[in-house]
Amino acid sequence: MKDWIIYSIGFFAQILFSSRLLIQWVTSEKQRKVITPTTFWTLSLIASFLLFIYGYLRLDFAIMLGQSLTYFIYIRNLQLQGQWQKFPKLVQILLFIVPVLIVIFYYNNNKIDIELLFKNEAIPTWLLVLGIVAQVIFTLRFVYQWFHSEKHKESSLPMGFWVLSLIGASLILTYAIIRKDPVLFVGHLFGMMIYARNAHLIRKTND
Repeated sequence: MKDWIIYSIGFFAQILFSSRLLIQWVTSEKQRKVITPTTFWTLSLIASFLLFIYGYLRLDFAIMLGQSLTYFIYIRNLQLQGQWQKFPKLVQILLFIVPVLIVIFYYNNNKIDIELLFKNEAIPTWLLVLGIVAQVIFTLRFVYQWFHSEKHKESSLPMGFWVLSLIGASLILTYAIIRKDPVLFVGHLFGMMIYARNAHLIRKTND
């Protein structure tokens, strides 16, 4: 597949991720506290799906891992907000099974794909480890958010979410610079500013 098509998929996914942050940020600024609108999770779900495809096309296991771990957390937050039930049944089924079908399809030739992902000459082992660690930390923010939301029985974005976002995004930025990946660089550079602002809003609200 041509590089411009691959990068277009990646940039479109990052535009959706950035849009969710922008909507969340503007909504929070209006309320003077951190708000989590339904649009945030809907855009997250679509963008995550597209970025997973981008990661595969780039033979980048770190990106694929990050999106795989958060996909169903996005769905769970929509459930907690009572919005998932409003999706047409067919859409719900497709959103649940499509990621699984993609994995089955792309890993059908297991040996070949694993070699491509883990023995990619463009990504030395140490850089792959950095990328995986960065994605795991970045993903843990949603695991933390999920447990926090389950505990309080409502979807929210607590302080720990934004702190982990800043740490994870910093590491991913480092990875993106070394990997020379413009999609990751642009997306996370923009995100860091909003993560910092939300952390400030929460701290200000708690004071």
